[in-house]
Amino acid sequence: MQREATFFSSSIGKKVVMAASGLVLFGFVVGHMIGNLQVYLGAEALNAYGEFLRHVLHGQGIWIARAGVLLAVVLHIWAATSLTLSNWSARPVGYREWQARESTYASRTMVWSGPILAAFIIYHLAHLTTGSVHPQFIAADVYHNVVIGFQNPFVSAFYILAMLALGLHMYHGVWSMLQTLGVSHERWNPWRRVFAAVVTGIVVVGNISIPVAVLTGVVHL
Repeated sequence: MQREATFFSSSIGKKVVMAASGLVLFGFVVGHMIGNLQVYLGAEALNAYGEFLRHVLHGQGIWIARAGVLLAVVLHIWAATSLTLSNWSARPVGYREWQARESTYASRTMVWSGPILAAFIIYHLAHLTTGSVHPQFIAADVYHNVVIGFQNPFVSAFYILAMLALGLHMYHGVWSMLQTLGVSHERWNPWRRVFAAVVTGIVVVGNISIPVAVLTGVVHL
């Protein structure tokens, strides 16, 4: 127990926790996007998908998935916060002259893209899961909720902003996650960046396309 406690209190242990939880969240984000894109197949397809999720394992599957994702989010935030505070305490006085040589814009914006995504998750759950901030929420009609929800340009704009933040967070996160999990070699590193960029681009474009499609009338009631 002492050895495990020492490992998880170390920077390496926290990076492993962040990478493992990030892998879970990565899988969820990709799967969630694929499911949501069924909005282009029409109301029947999207509502059938929602009905399927509600009845997996006699209704327990969705709660198991939610618990797993919530645990991953908590661990991810804990590891990220702990590592950030450790880095700040290691250098309480800033550099007199600083230049970004090794870091990318995505990595330097992780500090603010993370909180934006946390706020977005809370709003997203209240908007399209519980319906507490939705103007015309119908529990069993996912398609209706999506279309009505995104007809508000301010709501759509917030979703688009959140997806851009997700893109920055996800690009650096996927790249560093693979590195932490051992996929790191001078031959593979360029492909690691390509993989992170391609997957991130697909997720961001796919998710942003939905509110844009509603606003432009491509997806409608």
